[in-house]
Amino acid sequence: MIKQFEIQLPEYRRGYHLVTSIIEREMGKLPEIGMVNLLIKHTSAGLTLNENADPTVRYDFESFMNKLIPENDPVYEHTYEGSDDMPAHLKSSILGASLTKPITNGRLNLGTWQGIYLCEFRNYGGRRKIVVTIYS
Repeated sequence: MIKQFEIQLPEYRRGYHLVTSIIEREMGKLPEIGMVNLLIKHTSAGLTLNENADPTVRYDFESFMNKLIPENDPVYEHTYEGSDDMPAHLKSSILGASLTKPITNGRLNLGTWQGIYLCEFRNYGGRRKIVVTIYS
């Protein structure tokens, strides 16, 4: 059986935001065993799975990605949407727009210290939409 629906996240400022609890709440009752795929429907934001305990991880993600992909680089031609736009597209492509995770015993089967992050790369990205597809 396949179930698919869309959720809309609240608006977040630029940065890395744990959204595991929102996604779990919106998915509702899960099958005993299966898989879930999450796809963010935006080219300037991403999803990733990483440590959910120490908040400095979020700061380090932001610092590293900004160093790796700086704003206002003279090589960018796509600049008319703001200095954060082209870097946001590159960051999204590097981290990715989707995650697929197992469902075991009716729950997402994540490690003890793992959480799902919304990676908001724009200064004003707005409310982001995620397509949830559950396979059982």
